[in-house]
Amino acid sequence: MSVKVRFAPSPTGLLQVGNARIALVNWLFARKRGGAVLLRLDDTDRARSRAEYAAAIEADLTWLGLTWDEFARQSDRMDRYDLAAARLRESGRLYPCYETAEELEQKRKLQAARGRPPVYDRAALRLEEADRERLEAEGRRPHWRFKLEGGEVAWNDLVRGRQTFQAGSVSDPVLIREDGRPLYTLTSVVDDIELGVTHVMRGEDHVANTAAQVQLFQALDGDLPAFAHLPLLTDPQGRKLSKREEDLSLQALRADVGVEAMALNAYLAKLGTSDPIEVRHDLQALLADFDIGRFGRAAPKFDTDELLRLNARLLHETPFEAVSQRLSEMGLDDVDAAFWAAVRGNVERLADVRDWHAICRGEVEPMIGDDDAEFLVTAAGLLPAEPWDEETWGRWTGALKQETGRKGAKLFKPLRKALTGREHGPELRELLPVIGRARAVARLHGRRA
Repeated sequence: MSVKVRFAPSPTGLLQVGNARIALVNWLFARKRGGAVLLRLDDTDRARSRAEYAAAIEADLTWLGLTWDEFARQSDRMDRYDLAAARLRESGRLYPCYETAEELEQKRKLQAARGRPPVYDRAALRLEEADRERLEAEGRRPHWRFKLEGGEVAWNDLVRGRQTFQAGSVSDPVLIREDGRPLYTLTSVVDDIELGVTHVMRGEDHVANTAAQVQLFQALDGDLPAFAHLPLLTDPQGRKLSKREEDLSLQALRADVGVEAMALNAYLAKLGTSDPIEVRHDLQALLADFDIGRFGRAAPKFDTDELLRLNARLLHETPFEAVSQRLSEMGLDDVDAAFWAAVRGNVERLADVRDWHAICRGEVEPMIGDDDAEFLVTAAGLLPAEPWDEETWGRWTGALKQETGRKGAKLFKPLRKALTGREHGPELRELLPVIGRARAVARLHGRRA
């Protein structure tokens, strides 16, 4: 069977890390099986859907490298939902209800007081035609519910195993609002049927929806897809991630935090499995051992600090060719392979290169202690002529040790503090050629250079 998955965000906000995880799992599942990926924008909520969010979704997925083969907007398919609703009405599975939100809430409170589950009582099915005409004459417009059939609803979930629901334990779902807008339960099923989706992989908050949607697939004579429901991400303390936390949007992680796309992909691909989270430099490397069956049912904890540590390890292994264009776009046109090799082991984010660029190519206030000034002047006098390479540092410090008798920290620390204005940083054997002789001499003499 040809595999086809869909990622179906609503353009009512920015993509968050939880959305990215679902998109990535769908992409990996399909690509490993030579299947297709559908990007579908669930934009029937016209009041909240915005073009800028739709554009941001596409930009975020492109950044992650999660390409798609087909694209659809639900707002372009309203006629298809109307036709499906008409079929359901004709078969007696879609019926009008006239209760207001307040009346439904009152019913739920009464049921709770009596110790009963808050299941809709199907009072609308007992209305006579005259009752409906009277209610509509009062200005009421119906919402439409899908009539669930009794008995057990079951499916074999690719993550959660066998799932069973008693249809009578849940309310008949609303498929169409009073204003005529079709809701997710209907639109999603119609699209999955007509666009040929074979596997539906989404968050476990949709499990209850699936119970109703299984019957809806059957009522519309559609092929039932396979389902996989992944547990939702939590923060390190086990609290549910809020969709309103803007610092967890992909835009913020990319632009403000400085996360690399493949660091996020590598992190999310293993989060919730027992596999180790390791650096991966491309999506093909993640495909090799991807298995939907590896995901457990426990809620995985998303830890930004852990992600940043992975981000740093990825950058430490990244060749210059992979970042040269981005460095140029940052205005660092004079950064070359030697510079990158010298500093990459000390960056957590690519933007950190700016700091080391300023140290190597800008002005630095040397840190010179009173006991080290004479030693540093001697060091300046022993600096060999250029050109320099990675062997220069060893030759220079060897001569300096022989001249002054200093060794260990007493030899190396004053040199680092004078040359970089910092107590820690990249290996000076790599950094010294990047700094250059003129700057080194000036800084060793205590001058800002």
